[in-house]
Amino acid sequence: MKTLVDTSVWSLAFRHSNQADHPAVAELGRLVRDHRVLVIGPVRQEVLSGIRAEFQFLALERRMSAFPDLAISGADYVMAARFFNLCRARGVQGSNTDFLLCSVSVRHNISIFTADTDFVLYAKHLPLQLHSLHG
Repeated sequence: MKTLVDTSVWSLAFRHSNQADHPAVAELGRLVRDHRVLVIGPVRQEVLSGIRAEFQFLALERRMSAFPDLAISGADYVMAARFFNLCRARGVQGSNTDFLLCSVSVRHNISIFTADTDFVLYAKHLPLQLHSLHG
C-alpha cells in the first residue's frame, strides 16, 4: 500500500542529522526502497521552506524530486475544510496542510506516515489510516 509521508518525517530524515537513527527515518528508508512513498505539494513546500543556503535548497529539492506529487483536487480542499471544522468543534486544532493531507489520504484510501502526534488526535474524529512503524 502506498503511504503519504508528512513533513515531520521528512524533517527527521533531511534536516536533523542527529536524528539519523530515529526509527521513523529507518521506516522511511524501507518505504522508499519498496516504492511506497507519496507526497503532496504543500508538504513538499513545507520541507523546502526555511532553507537559507541555496546549495542546500537545491540538494534537498533534487532528493525530493524522486517522489512525484499526488494530485490534489478541489474536493480535497473542501473536505480538508470540513475536517478542520469537525476537529475544531471537538476541541482539536490543526494546520491547513495537516487537514489537506488527511483529506487526500481518505480520498485515496492510503495511510499517512507521520511523527506528529496531532494526527493521533485527528484520527479519533476522522476516518484516517496512520502508518505505523513496520506497518
